[in-house]
Amino acid sequence: RALVIVPTSLLGNWQKEAARFTPGLSVEVFHGSKRELGPTRPDLLLTTYGVARSEAARLKAMAWRVLVVDEAQNIKNPTAAQTRALKSISASTKLAMSGTPVENRLSEYWSIMDFAQPGHLGGLSHFTREFATPIQTHRDAAAAARLRRVMAPFMLRRLKSDKSIIDDLPDKLEQDQHCTLSREQAALYETVLREALKSINGESRSFQRQGLVLQMILALKQICNHPAQYLKQGAADAAASGKAQRLLDLLDEIAATQGKALIFTQFREMGELLVQMLHARQAQAGASGGAGHEPMFLHGGVPRARRDDMVERFQTDPGQRIFVLSLKAGGTGLNLTAANHVIHYDLWWNPAVEAQATDRAHRIGQQRAMQVHRFITRGTFEERINEMIRSKRELAELTVGTGETWIGQLPPDELKALFQLG
Repeated sequence: RALVIVPTSLLGNWQKEAARFTPGLSVEVFHGSKRELGPTRPDLLLTTYGVARSEAARLKAMAWRVLVVDEAQNIKNPTAAQTRALKSISASTKLAMSGTPVENRLSEYWSIMDFAQPGHLGGLSHFTREFATPIQTHRDAAAAARLRRVMAPFMLRRLKSDKSIIDDLPDKLEQDQHCTLSREQAALYETVLREALKSINGESRSFQRQGLVLQMILALKQICNHPAQYLKQGAADAAASGKAQRLLDLLDEIAATQGKALIFTQFREMGELLVQMLHARQAQAGASGGAGHEPMFLHGGVPRARRDDMVERFQTDPGQRIFVLSLKAGGTGLNLTAANHVIHYDLWWNPAVEAQATDRAHRIGQQRAMQVHRFITRGTFEERINEMIRSKRELAELTVGTGETWIGQLPPDELKALFQLG
């Protein structure tokens, strides 16, 4: 018997794929308030991370031949209760599936490997000393090569560039969309930056200083998206944001070619603002404008049944042309090959996370050439950090994710130069 643990949004996808590829297997879902574990178990039992955590005692009391965790970055924190609960479930074979095994630091990689092959990389302190610190801090290529050799027998890595795996995947074209801050955005950006730098430079404790830097990044990201997102008030007026104006223009261009688009944002509140702006634009254009149905928004608060319905509608209804998704809820696992445009409204600055979201459309079943649009505001920290990340892509190849925590370690002059408007 096999137990498969997935994010809630992927339950429906796993059911469909199992029916398609393994129709001879019996499949059941263990989820919801009325969930039951019957006396006779199916060949394949699907459940979610939340249920597996709360029902760990019952699940680990059963004998499993195979235990699979999909989107395994959900157990990246080795001390989290969810991670400990899943690791307590025994199975003859364990498989961890992830397109982003490292989002910020190598300890996440260790945690996933500790689930699939306990003890292979030693304890966490040993791993940190031998691999994490040399690679992350000193960019030690020898240590990275040693880690790859140690991992090679236990890792199967699929690259879309490998034609022996996928020989008919259409091309993917990436394009940075450079946007200009509105006058309101620029004024707000400078005010927030000035006050934030004053607090950061006055803090001598490293941990607290890094926390202030991350708060500043969050605030400036929101301002670059739309002033109303940062201020938590004001109308969803596209004219107030350079990004929003460029988005609407781009969507008009996509609609003219009968294309479909996925729009990813890290922030639920920004997704809600985008839907409001798109709805207003559609109402202004009128029913004869050919803009299609109202855009859908998939985020963490959408119930499972409605998520499945949204995905099905986008995939099958020609009039459903725009799908807004929060990166957390919609950036992994889903099959959305009806889209031929992917728009990253705000960037995570982790190439693996970004690629994982893009791959909702650029995957087996995609028939058209893909266009990926990355929105970046000119003259801001977004542009400079993007240049830094692009020039250091080897970090991702060293199995090191590029998050944002390293920014907090920069000295005051470099920090100011990175964030000030240019």
